[in-house]
Amino acid sequence: MATQSYPSKSNPNKTDPAPNYPTKTPPPQTQPKPGLESEMNPLPMYLAPHYKGADKLKDQVALITGGDSGIGRAVAVLYAREGADVAIVYLPAEQSDAEETEAAVIKEGRRALLLPGDVTSRAFCEEAVEKTVETFGKLDILVNNAAYQETRESLEEISDEDWDLTFKTNIYGYFYLAKAALAHIKEGGSIINCGSITGFEGNKTLIDYATTKGAIHAFTKSLALNLADRKIRVNCVAPGPIWTPLQPVSKPAEEVADHGQKTPMGRPGQPEEVAPAFVFFASNADSSYISGEVLTILGGETRAA
Repeated sequence: MATQSYPSKSNPNKTDPAPNYPTKTPPPQTQPKPGLESEMNPLPMYLAPHYKGADKLKDQVALITGGDSGIGRAVAVLYAREGADVAIVYLPAEQSDAEETEAAVIKEGRRALLLPGDVTSRAFCEEAVEKTVETFGKLDILVNNAAYQETRESLEEISDEDWDLTFKTNIYGYFYLAKAALAHIKEGGSIINCGSITGFEGNKTLIDYATTKGAIHAFTKSLALNLADRKIRVNCVAPGPIWTPLQPVSKPAEEVADHGQKTPMGRPGQPEEVAPAFVFFASNADSSYISGEVLTILGGETRAA
């Protein structure tokens, strides 16, 4: 099982006072779907050793889809550091990644629940919510993060089956889980969706993916308005290029190596750089007057609406 630590270069017993993120272009690489974080080179950074918890989510319960790896894993770790128990939804083929996330949550002193299954299934989504509540007694935060994408050079290359799978994963799953979760989330709770810069700007070779991300942004704003009277906040984090398993499973190897190099910062973002935004939106101490917002995290890019 892959593990991480970020020792100081000058003193292996200390942690550097500021993050030192890799700027070297990653080697070309591909993986079969659904992909494993443990097989990526370099490994994505998710431990966030410079992030100090402050009990912002003390004794809350969060359900995170795609929580085995990438952004979802980093969110699970920070939620646990802030005092939350975490239920993690993931595809069964990603079991080894999910177990690493589980271990990281437990190391933070909180409980983890592994929920293997497919968010394209309404029945599974309902079951995941019910198992979370049965295990932890409640549900306070839903993070819709699971995603599917595949690079296609033309619209004609996107089959009906491809289109359906992208929509079923990226927006139907969000709908199924939100609907099931609302039977349990009470006043003060949050739903946080993961959008994308592609939902604002489009993407030449990710037509179906970008379309679903635009739908997620609209879903976020509409649901926020709908739930305002119930005092449940709904927000969205829309990242740019982040170093996650979604890249090597969906793009040509050469494009993976170029991922994030065109941002002003000249590199892809790391999952631990995105996760604090999910804490911000979940924490009533930080964002009690914010709902219906889509927050972009773009490595210095300023084109997004």
